Amino acid sequence: MKRVFGARKEKTPPPTVEEATERINKRGDGVDDKIKKLDAELVKYREQIKRTRPGPAQEAVKARAMRILKQKKMYEGQRDMLYSQTFNLEQVSFATEGIKDAQQTMSAMKAANKELKGTMKTLKIDDIDKMQDEMLDLVDYSTEIQESLGRSYNVPDDLDEEELMGELSALEAEMGETEHDGGVPSYLQPEKDGDLESELNLPAAPSTAHGAQANPQAADEYGFPAVPRASLRT
Repeated sequence: MKRVFGARKEKTPPPTVEEATERINKRGDGVDDKIKKLDAELVKYREQIKRTRPGPAQEAVKARAMRILKQKKMYEGQRDMLYSQTFNLEQVSFATEGIKDAQQTMSAMKAANKELKGTMKTLKIDDIDKMQDEMLDLVDYSTEIQESLGRSYNVPDDLDEEELMGELSALEAEMGETEHDGGVPSYLQPEKDGDLESELNLPAAPSTAHGAQANPQAADEYGFPAVPRASLRT
C-alpha cells in the first residue's frame, strides 16, 4: 500500500512566536558581527588612504573601501529588516499574552461568580431578620434576669410617698442640728460626765481599807495606793 499510494508525511507543527523571535535574534546577532568586521576593515582603509599619496594607489584603496562600505550598508539594511520582524513578533507575543490573561481573568471571575451565587443561596434575608429578633429577645430576657437577681431583700415594698417624705424631713432636721454642733452627729457626740454618772448610778468607792482610813496622799510613783511596809515582811 505504501508503494502504491505513498507514505503519509507527518506535518511539522508551526514554530511558536518565541521560537521565531529567538531565530531572528540569532540572525540579527550574526549580521551585527559582520558589520563590526566591516567597520574594522574600513578603519584600516582609512589609515591607508591617509598614508598613500594621491594617485592610482590611493584610488585603488578608495575603491576597496567603497566596496566594503556598500557591503556594510547592505548588512545594515538586513539588520533593520530583522529588527522590524522582531518588533512585530514581540507585538504579537504581547497581544497573545494579553488574550491569555483575559481568558484566565474571565475563568476566575466565572468561578468566583458561581461560588458567590452558591453562597448567597444559603443566606436569606428572612433568616437574618429572624435571627436578629431572637437576639433582641435574648438580650431583653438577660436584662430581666439581671434585674431580678439584683433585687434587695431588705427593702420593703409597702412604703408610700408620705412615709418617704417624713423620713426625708427627719434626716434634714438631723443634718441641720449636726451643722450647729460642729458637723458631728448627735449619736457620735460625747456625753457629759454628770449625765453619764446619773445614768450609770454607780456606788462611790470605799474610803477605808481593812477598817483603817486610807491616806489620800499615800500613793506610789505610778498613782496606785502605796502598800504598807508591814505587809511586805515575811
